[in-house]
Amino acid sequence: MKVIIPMAGRGSRLRPHTLTTPKPLLHVAGKPIVQRLVEDIGAIYQGGIEEIAYIIGDFGKEAEDNLIKVAESLGAKGTIYYQTEPLGTAHAIWQAKDSLEGEVIVAFADTLFTADFTLDKNMDGAIWVKKVDDPRAYGVVTLDENGIINAMVEKPQEFVSDLAIIGIYYFKDGKALSEEIKYLLDNNIKDKGEFQLTNALDNMKNKGAKFVPGEVNEWMDCGNKTMVLDTSAKILQFEMEKGKNLVSEDVKLENALIIPPCFVGKNVKITNSIVGPFVSLGDNCVVENSVIKDSAIREKSVVKNAVLKNAMIGTNASYTGHGESPDIGDFCRV
Repeated sequence: MKVIIPMAGRGSRLRPHTLTTPKPLLHVAGKPIVQRLVEDIGAIYQGGIEEIAYIIGDFGKEAEDNLIKVAESLGAKGTIYYQTEPLGTAHAIWQAKDSLEGEVIVAFADTLFTADFTLDKNMDGAIWVKKVDDPRAYGVVTLDENGIINAMVEKPQEFVSDLAIIGIYYFKDGKALSEEIKYLLDNNIKDKGEFQLTNALDNMKNKGAKFVPGEVNEWMDCGNKTMVLDTSAKILQFEMEKGKNLVSEDVKLENALIIPPCFVGKNVKITNSIVGPFVSLGDNCVVENSVIKDSAIREKSVVKNAVLKNAMIGTNASYTGHGESPDIGDFCRV
């Protein structure tokens, strides 16, 4: 099995944090989003992952090295491809054409999930979906009487289905997907100005390929600040229930209390403060004279004399004051 992860988007809804850190590398409960994604796939897919191919923008060598290490930690080869123009989902996947062979999972790196990954090898593929209250903002699928996907509709403004596509796909034959994407590019077939994966899937379906819906138990989006904090809270709760130790052993507490679940990284100092529940503190953070809950604070940041809720603070930042829900990026001082 090969895993293809398109992740070259700008992440504009998560600025200022994505001005300096690509969105898939932002931390959720102490780990980058993309690392959690591939670890989740590796944990629930029993067939073994041969290669993880990342399609990225200009992230820099350090970020690329970290992505390769994530793949190697799962016993897989890590490969880097580049998408230099935002020309759509199919165009992004095409950049990894050299890896589109055999069984392939395509997973877009702004979604975390828990799902049933039992694959029906008699089918040509699977598209993981989740019922949503308002499907107008999503691509959706419709099913025939046998539970086979018979249509995919992008952001329907009139109701056709409430089964939203979450951005994870399985293909029994990656080469067949590659050929359909090549057809779109060669013939300049676009939808809303971009080359869309759904058009390639429609072509495969029209040629007889059968796709079934995959069952998602939990869908955790990371599209904006509110979603990131909600997702972080869910993951902290999941990991606490599994008995994982989320607080580093070298945390320094002075007249301070941590209310679980919280992630606290290495060499963190907390003085005269209450932290938690649902707080993530990155390595080398300092918290003094503060109360913090439902918040995420990245590495090497300092919070003093603050009462925070639903706050998101980047790396190497400093915040002093009483604004309840600051949203500040890396290297800022407020």
